[in-house]
Amino acid sequence: MDRQPVLQGDRLTLRPLRSGDWDALFAVACDREIWAGHPSHDRWQEPVFRAFFDEALAGGGALAIIDKLAPESGTIIGSTRFGEPEAEAPGEIEIGWSFLARAYWGLGYNADFKRLMLVHALAHYDRAIFQVGADNAISRKAMANIGGRLVPGRMRSYERCGVTVDHVIYEITRESFAQGPLSA
Repeated sequence: MDRQPVLQGDRLTLRPLRSGDWDALFAVACDREIWAGHPSHDRWQEPVFRAFFDEALAGGGALAIIDKLAPESGTIIGSTRFGEPEAEAPGEIEIGWSFLARAYWGLGYNADFKRLMLVHALAHYDRAIFQVGADNAISRKAMANIGGRLVPGRMRSYERCGVTVDHVIYEITRESFAQGPLSA
């Protein structure tokens, strides 16, 4: 599977993230409210976001989220990534590391770009997984809204600034996607 495709929807284009996207993407990411409920709540700070951005470029799979309808064509409104295929289990790929400008929250843009990614991913893999901070209520609600199913007992924990931060895993299978809210 191509982890950096160009994916087109009615309102959005997803395209490979480039080093030249730094200024536009950081202009979105420097809004500290985006990260308020996120385990990496300091990602709005330039050095922290720089590490995130550099990791995205180095790891492959990173996509810029572009608003096709914005007055300035090509406006970057966030980013997302496809993880390494089958990193933890056969037949799965991770989708994540996603964020959107707050002006796009609650308007269906999360569902739009996730639908594009899921159509692409599920043509190649049986399921997509999503890691969400256990305490990140906004992202957990967003996962439920797009048909994500919490995988019982599947968690990840990371140390961040001397504190263990737990993450839960959601999945959308090929079958659940076909019957779920994003299938239309």
